[in-house]
Amino acid sequence: MSVPGQFSDLRVPALFVLGLLGLLALSAAAVWVALGRYAARLRRDRPAPSSDRVWHPQESVTLTPAEEDAFDEVVSHLTFGARR
Repeated sequence: MSVPGQFSDLRVPALFVLGLLGLLALSAAAVWVALGRYAARLRRDRPAPSSDRVWHPQESVTLTPAEEDAFDEVVSHLTFGARR
């Protein structure tokens, strides 16, 4: 079954569909870029976080001498160029 008139050549509707798909791709890319710029502006305009230190519960716990020695032993293994 053939279509009469200008649509008898299948290249015409195929090019029309490809043109619509291209236009859809361009508009999607434009929206993506616009949203990215909007998100970047929101991140840039956000106030800086507070520079106050966050308290951690382990900071108030005192170590026993054995725990301090064990910690020093671990640190001495991790420190670059340290000798035992």
